[in-house]
Amino acid sequence: MSEHSLAEQDSSVPAPGWQVLVEAAARLGGALARHGQRVVTAESCTGGLIAALLTERPGSSAWFDRGFVTYSNEAKIESLGVPADLLIRFGAVSEPVVRSMAAGALARSAAGLAIAVSGIAGPGGGSPEKPVGTVCVAWATRAPLRFGSAGSANKVIAVSARFPGDRHVVRMLSARLAIFSALESCRI
Repeated sequence: MSEHSLAEQDSSVPAPGWQVLVEAAARLGGALARHGQRVVTAESCTGGLIAALLTERPGSSAWFDRGFVTYSNEAKIESLGVPADLLIRFGAVSEPVVRSMAAGALARSAAGLAIAVSGIAGPGGGSPEKPVGTVCVAWATRAPLRFGSAGSANKVIAVSARFPGDRHVVRMLSARLAIFSALESCRI
């Protein structure tokens, strides 16, 4: 994991409430629907949480294409086409792997935006290099969607973060990062 991309989060930040995340997901979904676009998710540590948030509101079929919950490495390989050598070389919780998850989800869907996440929610499973709370999130777009005002379509970006807290907090903060960053960065 590259040190420059690891965002150390403030340990005093509580997990966002469900309703806050539902509202953000609905804003993202509404923006996609207004432009005839949909989102696909590829989730590991969040176990479908992001997909649940994106489908909480009625009418979500206008913006939600599908979700992949690929908790095991085998599922990442079989369902999303993540190369086994990436998993061996970098581990499941890595920017190269979440980039591949996002690209694989996009390729296997009709969506214009893919959101992928993998992390160590805890309480076990961490290491000195990747402690509990380490999360990697990626977004992939297909034209006409792009990232940023001068961004390009057909691009995959990824970030890493380290969140404090228990399993619930890490999962909720991971969902917040995934949804709010997509909302702020994705342009149609």
